[in-house]
Amino acid sequence: MSPADPELLLRELGGWEGALSRRELPCVLPRLLSMYQNSDDWTEHIRVLRILTEMFLPHINLSELEQTFFSKVLPKAIQLFDDLLYELCSQAKGLTSQNTELCKVVRNVLQTMVQLLETLTGCVRHICTLQEPVPLESIRTLPSSILYVIKNTFMHCKDSESLYSGCLHLISDLLQSLFKETYSLQKQLMELLDMISMESASAEDSIVDMVSVIHTVLEICSVISNMDHALHANTWKFIIKQSLKHHSLLQSHLKHKDILSGLCKDTLFSFHSCLQLAEQMKLSGMQESTDYKLFQKTVKLCRFFANSLVHYIKEFIPFLSDSCCRLYQLYLQIYSKFPPSLYAPEISEAHRDEIASVLLVALDPLIHQLLPFRPFLEQVLSEKLDLSPELHLPQCHLLVTIMDKLPSQPEDVQALWTTGSQFSEEVPRLSLFSALFLGFQQCSGELSLPVRLPGVMGNGQAEVPVTLYHHLCVHLCAFIASTPPSHFPQLERALLDAVLGSSMITSLLAMDSWCFLARYGTAELCAHHVFVIAHLIKSCPGECYQLSVLGVLLRRMLFLMAPDHQVEFTQKFPPKEAENLPLWQHISLKALTPDLRKQVAHQLCAVGLTQCKQWLSGRCTLGELPPVNVALSVLLMVCNSAGDTLEAGLQAAVLGAASQLWALLQVKQVSSQPCLQQTLCLLLPLLEFFIQTLDLQLITQVFAMQASLLELDPPDHVRFAALDLLSSMGKLFMPPQIQGQVIPKLSYLFASLLADKTWLIYQHALEAFTQFAEATRHEDVVPQCLNSEETKNKVVCFLAKTRQGEETEAARAERVKQEKAICSAHLLKMKMDGEWGSALEPLAKRACHSPCEEQYKSAIDAAESALEAVKLLLQKGPAPAWLAVKLEALQTAVAILRNGVR
Repeated sequence: MSPADPELLLRELGGWEGALSRRELPCVLPRLLSMYQNSDDWTEHIRVLRILTEMFLPHINLSELEQTFFSKVLPKAIQLFDDLLYELCSQAKGLTSQNTELCKVVRNVLQTMVQLLETLTGCVRHICTLQEPVPLESIRTLPSSILYVIKNTFMHCKDSESLYSGCLHLISDLLQSLFKETYSLQKQLMELLDMISMESASAEDSIVDMVSVIHTVLEICSVISNMDHALHANTWKFIIKQSLKHHSLLQSHLKHKDILSGLCKDTLFSFHSCLQLAEQMKLSGMQESTDYKLFQKTVKLCRFFANSLVHYIKEFIPFLSDSCCRLYQLYLQIYSKFPPSLYAPEISEAHRDEIASVLLVALDPLIHQLLPFRPFLEQVLSEKLDLSPELHLPQCHLLVTIMDKLPSQPEDVQALWTTGSQFSEEVPRLSLFSALFLGFQQCSGELSLPVRLPGVMGNGQAEVPVTLYHHLCVHLCAFIASTPPSHFPQLERALLDAVLGSSMITSLLAMDSWCFLARYGTAELCAHHVFVIAHLIKSCPGECYQLSVLGVLLRRMLFLMAPDHQVEFTQKFPPKEAENLPLWQHISLKALTPDLRKQVAHQLCAVGLTQCKQWLSGRCTLGELPPVNVALSVLLMVCNSAGDTLEAGLQAAVLGAASQLWALLQVKQVSSQPCLQQTLCLLLPLLEFFIQTLDLQLITQVFAMQASLLELDPPDHVRFAALDLLSSMGKLFMPPQIQGQVIPKLSYLFASLLADKTWLIYQHALEAFTQFAEATRHEDVVPQCLNSEETKNKVVCFLAKTRQGEETEAARAERVKQEKAICSAHLLKMKMDGEWGSALEPLAKRACHSPCEEQYKSAIDAAESALEAVKLLLQKGPAPAWLAVKLEALQTAVAILRNGVR
């Protein structure tokens, strides 16, 4: 029998053999456990625990381990661990280099903690040596206790720098030993848990325990994420492995959202670490260095996380509905750091390719897995997406990727992406088509730069970079070609919405795609779309930008119509009827067959001339002018697209009508009346068409009008119209009798427009002047147009194609980013203030009141006073040369007013 004295007993046990320990186990174990439970001395506690673990644990049956040993030993071990940890944290606050006594105490506590961890590691190691499956209920207390110790020890090591402040060097060796022992304990525990069997009758309790183990290990992951790459990866590997190993038992109990969120967080963190290291190497110019080895390790870690993410999603996708937002953001954030994103860091191409081969390759199958998953779809196509500017291009890229993958998906998956939300109880979402146009519209910075993307290789030609517009247009058209006819209603709706939207570049993309659809589809589909667009144009009230873009689309699509459908178009919208002129003004007759073109041109000219003559023979009021402008627009279209089909008599009639209308224009009226400005802008290109046959007096009047009008600061569109005429003046040789009147005004117009502060007008002026200077025979006029050295220099630079003040690529990208941020903030403010919709709507019309008699009397009195003043001036001196022309114009205006009164 063993001695009664505890110290003597412990000494005696030190000399026992294994067989004696096994034989005396029933008698000695209770006494040792009692000593262990009642011990208050840390050293004795560790001593007894080690004896229990090394001498008696190996002789306890597996089925009795939990009840006989672990449930009695481990709670006390956890209590000792907590006491040691509390003591460390308490003493650390007063630790200094001078206080050697306290330093000794802290080192002793750390040494005791290391011994405790060694003992626990030995305990776990013994279970791993068993040659039989280990049911979880047989060691139920062990995993949770060991994980508690591991987690809190790692947390202590992680916080040691702040906890021990400037005295870390005094105990760094023991902290390192503590970390290594904890690492070893975790490795041993994971080896044990890999042996666990969960096939016993009490599976429910085992499920709860295993789920708790996985969730605790997940917490450990967040603690060690920045401490050790290998440890971090192995810890995650355990989580993934155990989740998949017990998939059927655990899938409904795991915190999938937390696991996936942790994977995404660590994937993104390792990715950003790769980028930072690559940036450092780019700046230092060193490749074969410690940084590069660390970069390779980090890339390897990145690969592990990405592959783990894909594997986990593949197995548990039905349980990830509330994690789709995190996955979606991960995709966007990663792609925002790769070219051609404006927000991609400057790293070497080799390093970028190395990272891309890991992450981007993994993201591709991830999207493939998520395509049939409705919650992911609802996230990507949400109507309420509020992405930051750097995520707009990645969103576009994601939509293109989805679009490329959809044709290989089942019909129901394609329908899910292309239809959008149908019922009020559904999460509001856009169709893929609408989302793509919206995403494209938000990439204003990338479009204006423009960024370049990989092109499509074809016909044996090398792949060349293309603009974002080109890239998206090609992929969208390819998708349209594979879209089943059942999805055409959603496609057509999205195309029409984009065409009528507020973004010009998005409208153009929609028109290009629509024309592809018309060309790729049947002739009947093309004709149907043309007729729908024509009816939309006819139903548009007044002037609006939507009418202009619909007109452009109609003009393009008419070229794609079959000849018999073009004939049908002329029958549905007869050109000989005045009510169809607003439609025909948008069409180019070049689209029609030669015979049909000639027939339609004559009919349109006849109707257009009739409209003009009716107005000229009537009261000539401004209220009746809009139909005349439509007629002029039609006549201009006919001259430009089918002028060669018009006989000399018909051309003379058109020129005659234009001349009569020009004679009625007055500078002050034109400057203040938008409808007259439109008339002027139509007459100028019409006169340009007849530039070689214009009456000399009419040419003089035209230049007098433009010069006077420019002095009154007319709107931009009036200036553009003037420039179009000026550019064609080089073709005309001016007879001597009008040179004195025309050339000074021509020089004045060019000089003024070349000095215009509006960059678009200035650019157009440079082009117009170049065309004039290259073609004119009046070479002496050219230097007269350049009335300053600054203007001369600008013209010389333009002709030499020299850029002034060229930005660097980096500066341009930075400017575009700033502009994009400002635009995004402005649009967000408009949305918040409720101005978004109203900004796109025309202003309400003001109430129209009939003028009173007093207003007429006041106007006539003013006119009489002005004429009286002219009379007094004539009495004082000779009249200027232009006065007679002005008086004749006034007389014509008075005659028109008199006819109106009658």
